[in-house]
Amino acid sequence: MTLTSLLVQLLNGLAEASTMFLVAAGLSLIFGVTRIVNFAHGSFFMLGIYLSYTVVSRIGETAAGFWGGVLVSALLVAAIGALVECVILRRIYQAPELFQLLATFALVLVIKDAALFVWGPEDLFGPRAPGLSGAVEILGQRFPQYDLVLIAIGPLVLGLLWLLLTRTRWGTLLRAATQDREMVGALGINQAWLFTGVFALGCFLAGLAGALQGPRVPANLALDLETIGNAFVVVVVGGMGSIPGAFLAALLIAEIKALCIALGTVSFGGVEIALTKMTLVVEFLVMAVILVVRPWGLLGKPQAPSRNGAELEAPLRAPGKAVKLAGALTVAALLLVPVLAPAYPYLTVLLVEILIAVLFAASLHFIMGPGGLHSFGHAAYFGLGAYAAALLLTKWQLPMEATLLLGPLVACIGAVVFGWFCVRLSGTYLAMLTLAFAQIVWSVIYQWDGFTGGSNGLLGVWPAGWLSSPTAFYYLTMGLCCLCVLALRRVLFAPFGYAMRAGRDAALRAEAIGIDVKRVQWVAFAIAGLFCGMAGVLFAYSKGSISPDAISVGRSVDGLVMVLLGGVQTLAGPLVGASVFTWLQDTIARETDYWRALLGATMLLLVILFPAGIVGSLRKRFGRETDPAVAEPAAGGAGVAGASPSSWQSPSLKEPA
Repeated sequence: MTLTSLLVQLLNGLAEASTMFLVAAGLSLIFGVTRIVNFAHGSFFMLGIYLSYTVVSRIGETAAGFWGGVLVSALLVAAIGALVECVILRRIYQAPELFQLLATFALVLVIKDAALFVWGPEDLFGPRAPGLSGAVEILGQRFPQYDLVLIAIGPLVLGLLWLLLTRTRWGTLLRAATQDREMVGALGINQAWLFTGVFALGCFLAGLAGALQGPRVPANLALDLETIGNAFVVVVVGGMGSIPGAFLAALLIAEIKALCIALGTVSFGGVEIALTKMTLVVEFLVMAVILVVRPWGLLGKPQAPSRNGAELEAPLRAPGKAVKLAGALTVAALLLVPVLAPAYPYLTVLLVEILIAVLFAASLHFIMGPGGLHSFGHAAYFGLGAYAAALLLTKWQLPMEATLLLGPLVACIGAVVFGWFCVRLSGTYLAMLTLAFAQIVWSVIYQWDGFTGGSNGLLGVWPAGWLSSPTAFYYLTMGLCCLCVLALRRVLFAPFGYAMRAGRDAALRAEAIGIDVKRVQWVAFAIAGLFCGMAGVLFAYSKGSISPDAISVGRSVDGLVMVLLGGVQTLAGPLVGASVFTWLQDTIARETDYWRALLGATMLLLVILFPAGIVGSLRKRFGRETDPAVAEPAAGGAGVAGASPSSWQSPSLKEPA
């Protein structure tokens, strides 16, 4: 690698950084003002590239037509974003922030299938920019002209945002809203339209980034999740709410990735290391390092602590006679399914999937609800357990019975290691660090072909002979899942469970009476990892194989959806949410090619009808009322007219220097 080649590769990194910054700036603006963690932001990027393909293909014969088409595409995305905010998001501002995350994930599903319906499943290559389809010579290397334009667009947009935020009344209102939205509302400012405007602006930036990528990247349906992951990383590394921080983080990450590509393979201690493979995970490695060293990001500020009581939930209650009777009847019905429905063998297969999902969701709820630790990377422990069992069975020839013990133990060890770092953070930064660790695990498994099978996974992960029949494996799965869920519930009503909730609700008071809050949370991480690993082991045996898809971001998001759909403030919530989500996913997927849109629409409807989750909302409507001083703050969210602060609050938007 010559010096000139290295410099040209770094220039490529600058072009990539501009795109990353545009997407991240929009996400940062939306979060800073509305407090919504907009999981659908990558979908608006995807819409931008699809719309630019259509618009530019028709009017882009000239330079004016091409750039006009790019602008029109971005404006269309902004209009779609404003419509989404007015019709859907405005209805759920009073819901807890995590339920808003669930609603935006439902939008991801709807938008993906809408794009599939309009543009089809094939990759679409947009037209090149007229007059910029060639290359220029830089240091003896040819460099695309269009990439030079992209390099200039990033700083230009940064400057325009600085003018908007510091030299206009609307920008002043935006910065004021990030500091104190209640005061902005008290001054008579129409917060509803302010929120709509900032959401449209954020979507415009995402759509512009997508439209500008038309000549470089084919439009495809995988861009939404790929983009949102990178955008979250940039926002968190730069500092939540910091526009210049997002610009600096985009430069840092893009240049490190470009450097990995430029260096190719390096030798370290006689070991060849392929840096090109690091591009799949390097941004998450950077984020993990930054969050450990500087938890609030490069240019961010430490998050302000919540007011005492703002995060309190209704106290957990031991199940009454009615609940115990319902649980006993459910177990009895599960025991009788293979006997009463022998003509429907698929029913037992579906119930195995539901039971595994229930255990996965219950282990996540253990740290999310009572523990107050929001995790975006719980699939890491699911995958560690599954792969550990598969490797022990196929490579070391251990019996299945041994893998049922050792697989969850490996997942527990992973949770101990990752949890030590994670419990030192809170809120969004904690969630993103868990995502970083999960992506690191996924990358190692995906690229370690000789050991884990790489992208092909591991085959031949079959149960022992005495479990060869679907009915026998069903009973094993049911028994283990019931025991694990009961064990988690027992821990919650033990002194350790009360210590968890004390640390969640009033950390300073808990420390004052002698509770080591961080250690309690660390142990909670390990316990959740252990039981999640058991779910992974059962999943591997139920499928007869395991692949990296089982530990992707989608698996972690599915777990979040299950917990939130049922209700994070209830013990039965994750069980009901996992059952409903898995059943809906299976049923709808068999009925239509556009099952994601139908599933997403169903989820949106459930979020609007049950803003505290299915079980949580039903309990509030028909169950026993709890002390309003305790229960009410948990139901509060980031409302338009005034919302209580939470651990998801960001620092104010920082003015670009």
